[in-house]
Amino acid sequence: MSPREQLCEYGRRAVDLGLVIGTSGNLSVREGDLVAVTPSGVALDRLTPEMCPVVDVAGHLVEGDLQPSSETPMHLAVYGTTDARAIVHTHSVFGTVVATTMTELPPVHYNALMLGGVVKVAEYATYGTPELAANVRAALEGKRAALMANHGGVTIGGTLEEAFELTRLLEWLCEVYVRGLGVGKPTVLTDEQLAAVVDRALNPPEFPRL
Repeated sequence: MSPREQLCEYGRRAVDLGLVIGTSGNLSVREGDLVAVTPSGVALDRLTPEMCPVVDVAGHLVEGDLQPSSETPMHLAVYGTTDARAIVHTHSVFGTVVATTMTELPPVHYNALMLGGVVKVAEYATYGTPELAANVRAALEGKRAALMANHGGVTIGGTLEEAFELTRLLEWLCEVYVRGLGVGKPTVLTDEQLAAVVDRALNPPEFPRL
């Protein structure tokens, strides 16, 4: 599946799962020095491959008739400072709730380790600006996910499938945290508890054979 076809496939999935609404959200895939990105002003479940622009890493339009997403500067900034090969940005409900009320999402479940532990909330800046791109890049340092204050969330991966699954995980963790607050004060895992999870994963127990 080509990068532009992948954008269509996962764009539809994002809409189906309620991770975006209207024309919000954007995705991209990098191959070499070229980045295929979703276009501006088109709902993600209405995309066709030819609608998806291709830009170079400097932001110059290489292929396509539609304008790239307004968040393309953020995507390019992240590609420039991480090993990401795909990026997913959504306006999911629980992620946005946390992004409008918190400065970080604490690790209330050990699966937060898949995102890098604590998920930081990037400082607010107007969408599509260099300021927002810089804030997201800083929040992603050493992480696979970040939230964007009063905006949404962003995840990165080696493939679009990986980035999308991390988006689903980020939304699940945000929902667990928000729903937990409705019951009481969520318990946050300590560094020692998280380290034990890592050790368990690296050194799984061996079960005796019969």
